[in-house]
Amino acid sequence: MERKNAWKTYTDEEIAELNDLCDDYIEFISTCKTERLCCSRAEAMARAEGYRTVQEIRSAGETLKPGDKVYAVNYGKGIIMAQLGTDSLESGVNILGAHIDSPRIDIKQNPVYEADDFALLDTHYYGGIKQYQWVTMPLALYGVVAKTDGTVVNVAVGDDPADPVFCITDLLPHLDNDQMKKGTANFIEVEDLDILVGGRPLVIDDKDESEDAKAAAKEPVKALLLSVLKERFDMEEEDFLSAELEIVPAGPARDLGFDRSMVIGYGQDDRVCAYTSLVAQLEVEEPKRTALTILVDKEEIGSVGATGMTSRFFENFMAEVLDLAGETGDLALRRCLANSSMLSSDVSAAFDPLYAAAFEKKNAAFCGRGIVFNKFTGARGKSGSNDSNAEYVAAVRRVMEEGGVAYQTAELGRVGLGGGGTIAYILAEYGMNVIDSGVAVLSMHAPWEVTSKADIYEAYKGYKAFLDLMD
Repeated sequence: MERKNAWKTYTDEEIAELNDLCDDYIEFISTCKTERLCCSRAEAMARAEGYRTVQEIRSAGETLKPGDKVYAVNYGKGIIMAQLGTDSLESGVNILGAHIDSPRIDIKQNPVYEADDFALLDTHYYGGIKQYQWVTMPLALYGVVAKTDGTVVNVAVGDDPADPVFCITDLLPHLDNDQMKKGTANFIEVEDLDILVGGRPLVIDDKDESEDAKAAAKEPVKALLLSVLKERFDMEEEDFLSAELEIVPAGPARDLGFDRSMVIGYGQDDRVCAYTSLVAQLEVEEPKRTALTILVDKEEIGSVGATGMTSRFFENFMAEVLDLAGETGDLALRRCLANSSMLSSDVSAAFDPLYAAAFEKKNAAFCGRGIVFNKFTGARGKSGSNDSNAEYVAAVRRVMEEGGVAYQTAELGRVGLGGGGTIAYILAEYGMNVIDSGVAVLSMHAPWEVTSKADIYEAYKGYKAFLDLMD
């Protein structure tokens, strides 16, 4: 059951549509490198298409009717959008769910220190990374600093051409005999992922005998760094305590290959599925079943916390929508959730001929062959997975075929070699049908990941077909 390469099927018109979509996608992942930035952009795009918040609708004393568009934001890190269909909500909705967090390096709460005429920031990695991949490359700093007076300062340094960048250093090969004896897991120790951010000391007047001058004289490079932060962001060292600062690769996503058939960029797991889901949601017209897309945080660390999929944000939103639509009560909510259908929009591991031994080729995802469906994920004996039932897989197949979508099925590598999970099992706990679906990715979780433009296009088509045709 080998699947055709989707590139062989396209008309000139489809190639043009594919390129337009991927150009917009490249811009999105180049400028939205954190979950906050993704959420903010998604909200702006939704409002431009007529979406209003639950609070706005309630404040206006309005109810929801078919065709209405409603959304909610979760602490600036997650968003849900729904367009009401003509069917009752109690009969179920069609859901796309992706995550907008990606593996990265976070700055600790008490990070600044000086060592041998350098200023550095102490870090804690986020999600599954290979430490050695992050050294000696240009890095950018994004996030927010929340101050005790209630102000929140946005931080973005490293992607503007006028900005400096940062890096994690590595040992030169002339002196690395001991380092090279280590395995890749601890080739670079996690405690050594500190960010180099300064190397110039503050010049202090010898005649200045103030306490501030004496303190600065002890750590002059740190002192100069703190003065720069004060000038640019009006932040003190204490403000790191209530900051969320993320280190990500500097630079934009790019076309890859002489034929420009691929995209290389940071955070494609899972923003490639988040973006295509978002675009599909915003293009829905007069749905029969309510169309809903949720973009969540924290998937890379277990979907935990107030902004992860395990929070009550989704359930609370659905309760609000049902109430505004006149379908009140806990039983209506339970029926709605149980009768719903979902595509867990998350990426798959693309077959890499350089590492063929990690895959079972008949059940691997290939770049260029369309959106990938994973009947189950998990590890070992499908542990921790959502295993979709055969009837639902058949229904999804029908929708893809009716929508003219190129699709393939896959497992996550060779059995017993490793494994992973998505948010699918969390939604499945409501009793709804869920299957994982997304784009195949090369070098997943690396600072720069690779996808095929054909698969991005087919994912968009697949998500749109699901929202329009699944019944």
